Amino acid sequence: MKNSPIPFLRAVAKAEAISFLLLLGVAMPLKYLAGWPLAVKIVGSLHGGLFVIFCGALLRTLLVARWPVSRAALIFVASLLPFGPFVVDGRMAAYEEEFARGLH
Repeated sequence: MKNSPIPFLRAVAKAEAISFLLLLGVAMPLKYLAGWPLAVKIVGSLHGGLFVIFCGALLRTLLVARWPVSRAALIFVASLLPFGPFVVDGRMAAYEEEFARGLH
């Protein structure tokens, strides 16, 4: 059986979600309330890089785990919403178990 790509996807999704929340909740207020635009530049760059890695991990999971496009689309849309990856993480854990049992 192939190694599951889902644990990496879940980890990257969580890191990307945290960076998104930091961007919205810390960096943007620092920019607009404290006049420190460097915060958005730094956290925004980190978030952008994590988002690109997330997209690559999602594509790899789609192909290796043979996910339906609708499942990958759900995970992608969740990544665009604050807290979205945390909301769908339970489903991804179930998908990981499904993969481990060979039901992919």
